[in-house]
Amino acid sequence: METDVVIIGAGPAGATAAINLSPFRRVVVIDRLAEPANRMSESLAPAARRLLSDMGLWNDFLADGHSPRYATRSAWGSQVPDERDSLADIDGTGWLLDRKRFDARLRKTAIARGAKILAPARVVGLDRSMSHWTVKFECSSVTHSINARMILDCSGRSSQLLTPFGAIRQTHNRLICGWIHGSILENDSGQGISYTESAPEGWWYTAQMTDRRRLLAWHTDADLPSAAAVRTRSALLEKARQSTSLLNAISDTSFDGSEPPSVIAAHSSTLKPPAGENWLAAGDAAISFDPLSSQGLFNAIYTGLAAAEALDRALNGDQSAMGEYTERLGMIDAAYQSHLSAWYGLETRWMDQEFWRRRVKMALT
Repeated sequence: METDVVIIGAGPAGATAAINLSPFRRVVVIDRLAEPANRMSESLAPAARRLLSDMGLWNDFLADGHSPRYATRSAWGSQVPDERDSLADIDGTGWLLDRKRFDARLRKTAIARGAKILAPARVVGLDRSMSHWTVKFECSSVTHSINARMILDCSGRSSQLLTPFGAIRQTHNRLICGWIHGSILENDSGQGISYTESAPEGWWYTAQMTDRRRLLAWHTDADLPSAAAVRTRSALLEKARQSTSLLNAISDTSFDGSEPPSVIAAHSSTLKPPAGENWLAAGDAAISFDPLSSQGLFNAIYTGLAAAEALDRALNGDQSAMGEYTERLGMIDAAYQSHLSAWYGLETRWMDQEFWRRRVKMALT
Protein backbone atom coordinates (compact mmCIF):
# COMPACT_ATOMS: atom_id res chain seq x y z
CA MET A 1 0.00 0.00 0.00
CA GLU A 2 1.24 3.49 -0.88
CA THR A 3 0.10 6.76 0.69
CA ASP A 4 1.23 10.34 1.20
CA VAL A 5 0.93 10.50 5.01
CA VAL A 6 0.62 7.91 7.75
CA ILE A 7 -0.79 9.33 10.98
CA ILE A 8 -0.14 7.20 14.04
CA GLY A 9 -2.96 7.77 16.53
CA ALA A 10 -6.60 8.68 15.87
CA GLY A 11 -7.11 10.86 18.95
CA PRO A 12 -7.95 14.57 18.69
CA ALA A 13 -4.57 15.59 17.20
CA GLY A 14 -4.38 12.75 14.68
CA ALA A 15 -8.03 12.97 13.66
CA THR A 16 -7.82 16.76 13.30
CA ALA A 17 -4.78 16.43 11.03
CA ALA A 18 -6.59 13.78 8.98
CA ILE A 19 -9.70 15.94 8.64
CA ASN A 20 -7.66 18.77 7.16
CA LEU A 21 -5.28 16.72 5.00
CA SER A 22 -7.60 14.08 3.58
CA PRO A 23 -9.42 16.26 1.04
CA PHE A 24 -6.08 16.94 -0.66
CA ARG A 25 -3.77 14.03 0.19
CA ARG A 26 -3.83 10.28 0.59
CA VAL A 27 -3.98 9.76 4.35
CA VAL A 28 -3.89 6.55 6.39
CA VAL A 29 -4.46 6.65 10.16
CA ILE A 30 -3.37 3.75 12.36
CA ASP A 31 -4.86 3.41 15.83
CA ARG A 32 -4.70 0.66 18.42
CA LEU A 33 -8.41 0.97 19.29
CA ALA A 34 -11.28 -0.09 17.04
CA GLU A 35 -13.30 2.83 18.38
CA PRO A 36 -12.67 5.65 20.86
CA ALA A 37 -12.54 4.52 24.48
CA ASN A 38 -14.21 6.02 27.51
CA ARG A 39 -11.77 8.60 28.84
CA MET A 40 -11.61 11.12 31.60
CA SER A 41 -13.95 13.98 30.74
CA GLU A 42 -12.02 17.11 29.78
CA SER A 43 -12.67 20.79 29.42
CA LEU A 44 -12.30 22.60 26.12
CA ALA A 45 -11.27 26.26 26.02
CA PRO A 46 -13.75 28.78 24.53
CA ALA A 47 -11.27 29.67 21.77
CA ALA A 48 -11.68 26.16 20.35
CA ARG A 49 -14.91 27.42 18.77
CA ARG A 50 -12.81 29.21 16.16
CA LEU A 51 -10.86 26.07 15.28
CA LEU A 52 -13.96 23.89 15.08
CA SER A 53 -15.71 26.51 12.95
CA ASP A 54 -12.75 26.70 10.58
CA MET A 55 -12.98 22.93 10.13
CA GLY A 56 -16.74 23.06 9.52
CA LEU A 57 -17.42 21.14 12.73
CA TRP A 58 -19.10 23.69 14.96
CA ASN A 59 -22.71 22.73 14.23
CA ASP A 60 -21.91 19.05 14.67
CA PHE A 61 -20.15 19.83 17.94
CA LEU A 62 -23.21 21.65 19.26
CA ALA A 63 -25.49 18.82 18.14
CA ASP A 64 -23.43 16.32 20.15
CA GLY A 65 -24.72 17.83 23.39
CA HIS A 66 -21.56 18.59 25.37
CA SER A 67 -22.05 20.61 28.55
CA PRO A 68 -21.26 24.33 28.56
CA ARG A 69 -18.83 25.45 31.25
CA TYR A 70 -20.15 28.77 32.49
CA ALA A 71 -17.67 29.35 35.29
CA THR A 72 -14.60 28.01 37.03
CA ARG A 73 -14.11 27.99 40.78
CA SER A 74 -10.81 27.38 42.51
CA ALA A 75 -9.49 27.29 46.04
CA TRP A 76 -5.85 27.83 45.18
CA GLY A 77 -3.43 29.71 47.38
CA SER A 78 -6.27 30.43 49.79
CA GLN A 79 -9.16 28.67 51.50
CA VAL A 80 -11.50 31.27 49.99
CA PRO A 81 -12.68 30.09 46.53
CA ASP A 82 -12.26 32.39 43.55
CA GLU A 83 -14.79 32.29 40.71
CA ARG A 84 -14.44 33.38 37.11
CA ASP A 85 -17.34 33.30 34.69
CA SER A 86 -17.34 33.22 30.90
CA LEU A 87 -19.19 36.50 30.36
CA ALA A 88 -15.98 38.41 29.66
CA ASP A 89 -14.63 35.87 27.16
CA ILE A 90 -15.10 36.97 23.56
CA ASP A 91 -15.50 33.33 22.53
CA GLY A 92 -18.24 32.61 25.06
CA THR A 93 -18.37 29.53 27.27
CA GLY A 94 -15.92 26.72 27.57
CA TRP A 95 -17.12 23.14 27.39
CA LEU A 96 -17.08 20.00 29.55
CA LEU A 97 -16.75 17.21 27.03
CA ASP A 98 -17.91 13.66 26.71
CA ARG A 99 -14.51 12.57 25.36
CA LYS A 100 -15.68 9.36 23.73
CA ARG A 101 -18.40 11.24 21.84
CA PHE A 102 -16.00 14.03 20.86
CA ASP A 103 -13.29 11.65 19.66
CA ALA A 104 -15.85 9.60 17.72
CA ARG A 105 -17.09 12.74 15.94
CA LEU A 106 -13.57 13.67 14.84
CA ARG A 107 -12.83 10.14 13.65
CA LYS A 108 -16.13 9.93 11.75
CA THR A 109 -15.44 13.27 10.05
CA ALA A 110 -11.93 12.20 9.05
CA ILE A 111 -13.34 9.11 7.37
CA ALA A 112 -16.06 11.14 5.63
CA ARG A 113 -13.41 13.46 4.20
CA GLY A 114 -11.35 10.62 2.76
CA ALA A 115 -9.02 9.30 5.45
CA LYS A 116 -8.52 5.55 5.71
CA ILE A 117 -8.43 4.40 9.34
CA LEU A 118 -6.83 1.07 10.20
CA ALA A 119 -8.00 -0.01 13.65
CA PRO A 120 -7.41 -1.89 15.82
CA ALA A 121 -3.81 -1.97 14.69
CA ARG A 122 -0.44 -1.50 16.35
CA VAL A 123 2.70 -0.02 14.80
CA VAL A 124 5.59 -2.45 15.28
CA GLY A 125 8.28 -0.80 13.17
CA LEU A 126 9.34 2.33 11.29
CA ASP A 127 12.01 2.32 8.58
CA ARG A 128 13.12 5.27 6.49
CA SER A 129 14.77 5.25 3.05
CA MET A 130 15.76 8.16 0.88
CA SER A 131 12.31 8.56 -0.65
CA HIS A 132 9.76 7.05 1.74
CA TRP A 133 8.90 5.50 5.09
CA THR A 134 7.90 1.89 5.59
CA VAL A 135 5.45 1.50 8.44
CA LYS A 136 5.01 -2.00 9.78
CA PHE A 137 1.85 -2.63 11.73
CA GLU A 138 0.10 -5.59 13.28
CA CYS A 139 -3.60 -6.18 12.73
CA SER A 140 -5.43 -9.37 13.78
CA SER A 141 -2.05 -10.96 14.60
CA VAL A 142 -0.85 -10.42 11.02
CA THR A 143 1.98 -8.00 10.19
CA HIS A 144 1.44 -5.64 7.27
CA SER A 145 3.43 -2.75 5.82
CA ILE A 146 2.62 0.54 4.13
CA ASN A 147 4.87 3.03 2.34
CA ALA A 148 4.41 6.74 3.02
CA ARG A 149 6.13 9.99 2.12
CA MET A 150 5.52 11.53 5.54
CA ILE A 151 4.91 10.36 9.12
CA LEU A 152 2.88 12.18 11.77
CA ASP A 153 3.13 10.80 15.30
CA CYS A 154 0.03 11.51 17.40
CA SER A 155 0.32 8.47 19.66
CA GLY A 156 0.59 10.21 23.03
CA ARG A 157 2.85 11.68 25.67
CA SER A 158 4.95 8.55 26.16
CA SER A 159 5.60 7.80 22.49
CA GLN A 160 9.13 6.75 21.57
CA LEU A 161 8.41 6.04 17.89
CA LEU A 162 10.59 8.87 16.61
CA THR A 163 13.51 8.41 19.02
CA PRO A 164 15.60 6.49 16.44
CA PHE A 165 15.24 9.44 14.05
CA GLY A 166 16.66 12.17 16.27
CA ALA A 167 13.75 13.05 18.56
CA ILE A 168 14.39 13.21 22.30
CA ARG A 169 11.53 13.16 24.81
CA GLN A 170 12.01 15.34 27.88
CA THR A 171 9.72 14.38 30.77
CA HIS A 172 9.26 17.20 33.27
CA ASN A 173 7.48 15.53 36.22
CA ARG A 174 5.72 12.40 37.45
CA LEU A 175 2.16 13.66 37.70
CA ILE A 176 -0.63 11.09 37.59
CA CYS A 177 -4.39 11.46 37.79
CA GLY A 178 -6.85 9.02 39.34
CA TRP A 179 -10.57 9.62 38.89
CA ILE A 180 -14.02 8.21 39.57
CA HIS A 181 -17.56 9.16 38.58
CA GLY A 182 -20.59 9.60 40.79
CA SER A 183 -24.31 10.11 40.17
CA ILE A 184 -25.78 13.59 40.46
CA LEU A 185 -28.70 13.89 42.90
CA GLU A 186 -31.71 16.16 42.36
CA ASN A 187 -29.85 19.39 43.10
CA ASP A 188 -28.16 20.71 39.93
CA SER A 189 -26.68 23.83 41.54
CA GLY A 190 -23.18 23.05 40.27
CA GLN A 191 -24.09 22.46 36.62
CA GLY A 192 -21.72 24.18 34.22
CA ILE A 193 -19.14 24.92 36.92
CA SER A 194 -15.77 23.24 37.35
CA TYR A 195 -13.94 23.30 40.67
CA THR A 196 -10.20 23.01 41.37
CA GLU A 197 -8.66 22.84 44.83
CA SER A 198 -5.02 22.57 45.88
CA ALA A 199 -4.05 20.25 48.73
CA PRO A 200 -0.82 19.60 50.65
CA GLU A 201 0.12 16.62 48.45
CA GLY A 202 -1.45 17.54 45.11
CA TRP A 203 -4.73 18.94 43.82
CA TRP A 204 -8.37 18.06 43.11
CA TYR A 205 -10.67 18.67 40.16
CA THR A 206 -14.41 18.07 39.90
CA ALA A 207 -17.15 18.95 37.42
CA GLN A 208 -20.62 17.80 36.42
CA MET A 209 -20.89 16.00 33.09
CA THR A 210 -23.62 15.72 30.45
CA ASP A 211 -25.16 12.46 31.69
CA ARG A 212 -25.88 13.50 35.30
CA ARG A 213 -22.52 12.23 36.45
CA ARG A 214 -19.81 14.04 38.37
CA LEU A 215 -16.11 13.57 37.81
CA LEU A 216 -13.82 13.60 40.85
CA ALA A 217 -10.08 13.54 40.08
CA TRP A 218 -6.98 13.52 42.30
CA HIS A 219 -3.61 14.67 40.92
CA THR A 220 -0.27 13.91 42.57
CA ASP A 221 3.16 12.51 41.69
CA ALA A 222 3.37 8.79 41.06
CA ASP A 223 6.27 8.21 43.45
CA LEU A 224 4.76 10.02 46.45
CA PRO A 225 2.80 8.29 49.26
CA SER A 226 -0.29 10.30 48.26
CA ALA A 227 -0.46 8.27 45.03
CA ALA A 228 -1.85 5.41 47.13
CA ALA A 229 -5.20 7.26 47.12
CA VAL A 230 -5.79 6.21 43.49
CA ARG A 231 -5.51 2.49 44.20
CA THR A 232 -9.08 2.00 45.43
CA ARG A 233 -12.34 3.90 45.31
CA SER A 234 -12.60 3.95 49.08
CA ALA A 235 -9.07 5.37 49.42
CA LEU A 236 -9.83 8.16 46.96
CA LEU A 237 -13.04 9.10 48.76
CA GLU A 238 -11.31 8.98 52.13
CA LYS A 239 -8.71 11.39 50.76
CA ALA A 240 -11.48 13.70 49.56
CA ARG A 241 -13.07 13.74 53.03
CA GLN A 242 -10.00 15.52 54.38
CA SER A 243 -11.25 18.75 52.77
CA THR A 244 -14.49 20.34 53.94
CA SER A 245 -14.60 22.73 50.99
CA LEU A 246 -14.18 19.87 48.50
CA LEU A 247 -16.96 17.94 50.23
CA ASN A 248 -19.20 20.98 49.80
CA ALA A 249 -18.37 21.07 46.10
CA ILE A 250 -19.38 17.43 45.60
CA SER A 251 -22.29 17.35 48.07
CA ASP A 252 -24.81 16.96 45.21
CA THR A 253 -23.31 13.60 44.19
CA SER A 254 -23.49 9.99 45.33
CA PHE A 255 -20.25 8.09 44.78
CA ASP A 256 -21.71 4.70 45.68
CA GLY A 257 -20.19 1.95 43.59
CA SER A 258 -17.36 -0.53 43.49
CA GLU A 259 -15.44 0.46 40.36
CA PRO A 260 -11.81 1.30 41.15
CA PRO A 261 -10.40 4.65 40.03
CA SER A 262 -9.10 4.95 36.51
CA VAL A 263 -5.49 6.14 36.48
CA ILE A 264 -3.55 7.88 33.73
CA ALA A 265 -0.19 9.54 33.32
CA ALA A 266 -0.64 13.33 33.43
CA HIS A 267 2.96 14.54 33.33
CA SER A 268 4.30 17.27 31.09
CA SER A 269 6.69 16.24 28.36
CA THR A 270 8.27 17.81 25.29
CA LEU A 271 9.60 16.18 22.13
CA LYS A 272 12.67 17.98 20.85
CA PRO A 273 12.59 18.64 18.03
CA PRO A 274 8.90 18.06 17.21
CA ALA A 275 9.71 17.78 13.49
CA GLY A 276 12.49 16.39 11.36
CA GLU A 277 13.20 14.93 7.95
CA ASN A 278 9.76 13.95 6.61
CA TRP A 279 8.24 13.52 10.08
CA LEU A 280 6.33 15.52 12.67
CA ALA A 281 4.67 14.99 16.02
CA ALA A 282 1.49 16.68 17.24
CA GLY A 283 -0.73 16.70 20.30
CA ASP A 284 0.64 15.02 23.42
CA ALA A 285 3.31 13.30 21.33
CA ALA A 286 4.82 16.75 20.70
CA ILE A 287 3.92 18.69 23.87
CA SER A 288 1.88 17.21 26.70
CA PHE A 289 0.25 19.67 29.08
CA ASP A 290 -0.39 19.43 32.81
CA PRO A 291 -4.20 19.09 33.27
CA LEU A 292 -4.05 22.19 35.48
CA SER A 293 -3.66 24.27 32.33
CA SER A 294 -7.00 23.07 30.87
CA GLN A 295 -5.32 23.51 27.50
CA GLY A 296 -4.34 19.96 26.55
CA LEU A 297 -7.28 19.26 24.27
CA PHE A 298 -7.13 22.70 22.66
CA ASN A 299 -3.42 22.14 22.03
CA ALA A 300 -4.15 18.77 20.41
CA ILE A 301 -6.61 20.35 17.97
CA TYR A 302 -4.37 23.34 17.26
CA THR A 303 -1.22 21.30 16.67
CA GLY A 304 -3.19 18.82 14.55
CA LEU A 305 -4.22 21.73 12.33
CA ALA A 306 -0.70 23.15 12.26
CA ALA A 307 0.79 19.75 11.45
CA ALA A 308 -1.64 19.26 8.55
CA GLU A 309 -0.59 22.63 7.13
CA ALA A 310 3.10 21.86 7.53
CA LEU A 311 2.77 18.42 5.94
CA ASP A 312 0.86 19.79 2.96
CA ARG A 313 3.49 22.48 2.44
CA ALA A 314 6.33 19.98 2.76
CA LEU A 315 4.68 17.63 0.26
CA ASN A 316 4.55 20.58 -2.14
CA GLY A 317 8.32 20.99 -1.75
CA ASP A 318 8.35 23.85 0.78
CA GLN A 319 11.59 23.22 2.66
CA SER A 320 10.80 25.80 5.34
CA ALA A 321 7.62 24.07 6.54
CA MET A 322 9.19 21.77 9.12
CA GLY A 323 11.40 24.50 10.58
CA GLU A 324 8.50 26.90 10.93
CA TYR A 325 6.40 24.21 12.61
CA THR A 326 9.24 23.57 15.06
CA GLU A 327 9.50 27.30 15.85
CA ARG A 328 5.74 27.57 16.39
CA LEU A 329 5.67 24.67 18.83
CA GLY A 330 8.73 26.04 20.62
CA MET A 331 6.85 29.27 21.27
CA ILE A 332 3.83 27.34 22.53
CA ASP A 333 5.98 25.27 24.87
CA ALA A 334 7.78 28.33 26.28
CA ALA A 335 4.49 30.14 26.97
CA TYR A 336 2.98 27.04 28.52
CA GLN A 337 5.93 26.43 30.86
CA SER A 338 5.87 30.07 31.97
CA HIS A 339 2.13 30.09 32.67
CA LEU A 340 2.21 26.74 34.45
CA SER A 341 5.04 27.83 36.75
CA ALA A 342 3.17 31.04 37.55
CA TRP A 343 -0.03 29.14 38.38
CA TYR A 344 1.69 26.64 40.65
CA GLY A 345 3.60 29.54 42.18
CA LEU A 346 0.36 31.03 43.48
CA GLU A 347 0.16 28.24 46.05
CA THR A 348 2.64 28.93 48.87
CA ARG A 349 0.96 27.28 51.88
CA TRP A 350 2.68 23.91 51.65
CA MET A 351 6.28 24.57 50.75
CA ASP A 352 7.30 21.90 53.27
CA GLN A 353 5.63 19.24 51.10
CA GLU A 354 7.59 17.42 48.40
CA PHE A 355 4.89 17.87 45.72
CA TRP A 356 5.10 21.67 46.00
CA ARG A 357 8.87 21.80 46.46
CA ARG A 358 9.15 20.08 43.10
CA ARG A 359 6.92 22.70 41.47
CA VAL A 360 9.11 25.50 42.85
CA LYS A 361 12.19 23.73 41.50
CA MET A 362 10.45 23.32 38.15
CA ALA A 363 9.83 27.06 37.99
CA LEU A 364 13.52 27.78 38.62
CA THR A 365 14.84 25.49 35.85
